[in-house]
Amino acid sequence: MQDDTIYETEDVKEAIGRLPGDLYNDRMFRIKRAVDLTMRYQILPKEQWAKYEEDKFYLEPYLKEVIRERKEK
Repeated sequence: MQDDTIYETEDVKEAIGRLPGDLYNDRMFRIKRAVDLTMRYQILPKEQWAKYEEDKFYLEPYLKEVIRERKEK
């Protein structure tokens, strides 16, 4: 999930805050799992890797909305 690694600007933080609960929880699970694996010097098993064609840009619509609203002000 490429949106999990996006640099958290003010716009991104606002977009994250607008995520529905299930998307936010999925994001937090992936980030916590990544931190846990890093701390243990382990790599996510290959069968659990996200395939590029299955990768979803779940944050993009919310981020576009936040940027549009900011520019309208």
